Amino acid sequence: MLNVLVAAALVTLTATPFPLPGASGSIGFDDLAFVPKLKRVVIPAGRAGSLYLIDPATKAADPVTGFSAEAPGKTGHGEGVTSADFGRGLLFTTDRTTKKLDVVDPFSKKIVSSAPLSGGPDYVRWVEKTEELWVTEPEDDRIEIFSLPAGAAPVPEHKAFLKVPGGPESLVIDGDHAYTNLWEDATIALDVKERSIAGHWPNGCKGSRGLALDAKRGFLFVGCAEGRAAVLDARHGGKLLDATSAGDGVDIISFDPGLSHLYFPGGKSATMAILGVADSGKLSLLGTVKTAEGSHCVVADDQHQAWVCDPKAGGLLLVADTLPEAAP
Repeated sequence: MLNVLVAAALVTLTATPFPLPGASGSIGFDDLAFVPKLKRVVIPAGRAGSLYLIDPATKAADPVTGFSAEAPGKTGHGEGVTSADFGRGLLFTTDRTTKKLDVVDPFSKKIVSSAPLSGGPDYVRWVEKTEELWVTEPEDDRIEIFSLPAGAAPVPEHKAFLKVPGGPESLVIDGDHAYTNLWEDATIALDVKERSIAGHWPNGCKGSRGLALDAKRGFLFVGCAEGRAAVLDARHGGKLLDATSAGDGVDIISFDPGLSHLYFPGGKSATMAILGVADSGKLSLLGTVKTAEGSHCVVADDQHQAWVCDPKAGGLLLVADTLPEAAP
């Protein structure tokens, strides 16, 4: 099913540049995060060698340094720290240059331990149910799994590999299951306890990219590179509930559960669509934002704001979402 959205009479919101302190030149952003327990937006700043912790209320941005740093000039996200997640009071990051999994104390803002990775990393995620760290290594079609010992400066320990042939791209966790994409036309459900594939769900993507989760309603959102948004019902076998097209060059997407808005940036179209999500899973186009060429990633905070990456400028674009909550 494809819901073709009409772009008439839409609200156009403004994206305000948000420079990162101490950063200069282009930065290849990728995975962005918001950590409710810290009340911070977490921005891995690629080759700049910093991880930024931003208070969404005050807009204060504090850098954590010590990661791989390279000279300006690259807008891709193949260098430095590019993914982060939070668990057990710590932040976990992957450094693509050193191929390390780093553990960060978010209060002292220091790297406290590291572990070598077996391949080139993409995403890192904390799995609460098993107290493990999962790191995607797409060049090897697998996820590398680590346990985390007790202590203030634990060193992650390699435990296993989980093969995902044809992937994995993106990674989100929801209780007993994790979800990732194959590069084309499918989203995969993974059993976190069994470390096995539990479902193979067609998503209609020519190029499967970002994932976002509505944990309350069990909706899994898929962003396709060609600009297709798909809604899968994760509680009922990955049933396709709706799909639509908005923008081009889509990668990292994000969901605001308070407004039931899906943020859908296109790096090629230099736009971000704001999609409302009804209780049925049906999508509606509520508004658009002019962003910048290459702005392919976004994260929502708890202040109804969307933080969009601007790789060429080496900073962010901040969008205050003043649109009404999506209709049920």
